[in-house]
Amino acid sequence: MVIRSSILDWRIVVLSIIFWYILLKSWERSGLLDKWNSTRALGAILMIRTTRGLKTLEILSKPRKFWRIFGEISLWVCRLSMGFVLILLLLSIVLAIIFPPTQPPPSLSEMVAVPGLNPVIPLGWGIIAFVVSLVIHEFGHGLQARAHGMRVKSFGLLLLGPLPLGAFAEPEYDELTRAPSRERQRIFAAGPATNIFTAVVCFLMLGAIATQFSATVDGVHPQGIVSDSGAEKGGLQSWDIITKINGTDIKNQNDFTEVMENYDAGESIELTVIPHNETSDYIAVNVLLSDKHEYYADMGWDNETLEYLGISPGDAFLGVSGISDNTNGIDRMAGPLSTNSELGVTSRLILVPIHTITILTTPFNYKGTSIHPAEEAMLDSEGGMVGELVGKTVLLFLFNLLFWLIWVNILLGFTNLIPMIPFDGGHMFRDVIHDSVSKINRFGKKRGWWSIHPLKINQMISRTSGISSIILLFGILFMVLIQYVR
Repeated sequence: MVIRSSILDWRIVVLSIIFWYILLKSWERSGLLDKWNSTRALGAILMIRTTRGLKTLEILSKPRKFWRIFGEISLWVCRLSMGFVLILLLLSIVLAIIFPPTQPPPSLSEMVAVPGLNPVIPLGWGIIAFVVSLVIHEFGHGLQARAHGMRVKSFGLLLLGPLPLGAFAEPEYDELTRAPSRERQRIFAAGPATNIFTAVVCFLMLGAIATQFSATVDGVHPQGIVSDSGAEKGGLQSWDIITKINGTDIKNQNDFTEVMENYDAGESIELTVIPHNETSDYIAVNVLLSDKHEYYADMGWDNETLEYLGISPGDAFLGVSGISDNTNGIDRMAGPLSTNSELGVTSRLILVPIHTITILTTPFNYKGTSIHPAEEAMLDSEGGMVGELVGKTVLLFLFNLLFWLIWVNILLGFTNLIPMIPFDGGHMFRDVIHDSVSKINRFGKKRGWWSIHPLKINQMISRTSGISSIILLFGILFMVLIQYVR
């Protein structure tokens, strides 16, 4: 067994946590934590409390009936989402056991969701999005507590050194524990649900902003160039804009496909191209077309698949991949809300929540950006009246702000639905199990089959939820550590 050298970075983390723990202990003994209205939790976590925001909370929570209805909707949304998260988590653990990862493990900076430290979370956008999302999350908890008549003592922040781990709304503990189970579940569900709903609303707004963009010039661009192909030999590069083929205008991907169908393998064509690092200078690129059928056959595709895709011997192949319209960066992000989408209203509404989750991979694919810089340069703000009024810079600012709010709210919402203490999902899961066992106990007691004392049920559920949380924690740690051990 070999331990990868990158795991040595964890020694620095461990030493830093030990130093932070010693510092907290000294602050605790000197009375500084009491002076700051703070306490030490779980050994090395600093809980900073504040009463700011309680007056605003009281005003916003006045329509109590509305917030109770919202809480019930939130509860069902979170129950379904928690089931999805649990299935996905268990499946990931099983796959990690059966098929250990063979790719190089991520660096330490990639393992922590800290803006600026993690290469896919930019410092500025990350801080703004995390602060807004945490405030929204905790206000969701606070609104539900007040809607059910419970007092909120304070809001607060959880810190591990300089790293924010989360935030909290602190209701009166006795009121929370004495509350009916369903009301308590609504309170726990309110935070993650508010994040999820916020992400969906932000995505709808992002879709509206996407309609204000247009392409600076009509055409298409390849995202990749096939090695040793006619395109590479002719000098075509990724992100170059193709505006004409043998003098025929190419305005979009459909035009490109239709024109290329007029040519066969072995023919030469002239492309009119704007290089990706230029703004308006056109150049001519001569390309000898190769055989598309032969290319994919060499890649291992069988004849039946190629025939199904309509690829025949002699079909022209330019030697590029990912041919896209010049508004592709915006269209990809807007998904079903894109102006170029041909989906109906019902299909768009169904796909909105699905697409909202799928764009989570975007920063990983584009190194911490929502749109590739080359595709961003292809955009203009003349797609609508608002775009013409505010300009491209403002549109891109709003677009990126909404994207990172979507990204962080989804991350925060679904992470908190992991059915593991101390996450909101862990508290919900414990109450759901408690309610189910209590119903079974009442059923058995009514028929004289068995009778379990409520205190024993509480003890049994607490032990069960604790054990299940530990099992899930070890499963998550296993998925992380298996990447470093071979």
